Amino acid sequence: MDNVIFSNVIVLSAIALAAAIILYMVSKKFNVIENPRIDEIEKTLPGANCGACGKAGCRNFAESCVKADEKSFQNLYCPVGGTAVMQKIAAVLGYSAQEKEPTVAVLKCNGTCQNAPAKIAFDGVISCRLADKISVGQSGCPNGCLRFGDCVKVCKFDALHIDPQTGIPVVDENKCTSCGACVNICPRRLFVIRPKGKNGERVYVACSNTQKGAIARKNCKTACIGCMKCVKICPEVVVENNLSRIPKSVSASRYGAELAQNCPTGAIIYKPAHKNEASDDK
Repeated sequence: MDNVIFSNVIVLSAIALAAAIILYMVSKKFNVIENPRIDEIEKTLPGANCGACGKAGCRNFAESCVKADEKSFQNLYCPVGGTAVMQKIAAVLGYSAQEKEPTVAVLKCNGTCQNAPAKIAFDGVISCRLADKISVGQSGCPNGCLRFGDCVKVCKFDALHIDPQTGIPVVDENKCTSCGACVNICPRRLFVIRPKGKNGERVYVACSNTQKGAIARKNCKTACIGCMKCVKICPEVVVENNLSRIPKSVSASRYGAELAQNCPTGAIIYKPAHKNEASDDK
């Protein structure tokens, strides 16, 4: 009996030893030595793992940076870290990083409780994505904000909150990193990432309603009615499908105030330069 047990122990030990040798040889053969700069770059990144860069997290972004040549490196960008972080990464790689204009998330809707009062009662799951599939929305606008705050829930930087007075999301520009989470979650694509503009000065259309003027105005007092007045002021403005669109290239300092003042419904929003930042521009 003792001999049988001893033999089994010997056999099992031999098998374990053989397996260990095989595993060791396989690990040596297929061992991948990572570039130490990947760790260095990853430490430089904000660590948000938001995917706004188009990569599967910060680690994958760091790997992409190391693999990139100087030309393709210019196509990589961390929206959360911005130009400052990209310059640090470029220094690690021996490249130079191009300066990029700061951006911010903008809501293309001004359908507040006051401008677009509720016309129907919604009794269902409090979720924009689900409500969009079964309801036109309480305001009656098929393209307007549903006011349930899916965007607020996915924002990792506390840059969004629902205003209790207006009922629609408000972007905190000091906290927004342009990660794009709100853009991706909104079922009606009401958020866009736009340049902040010189000292925060910018102009945009705060409406996404594609209904004809009279119907759009019935649902929301500040709806764009496609009147074409904005086009007469600035030839770069485009009106398609009953909706005005102001390209990012339009000069807010030149056209912003005039566009907003002449919009008959107030659909165009003009944000002037912050006075307390004027001295920052050289």
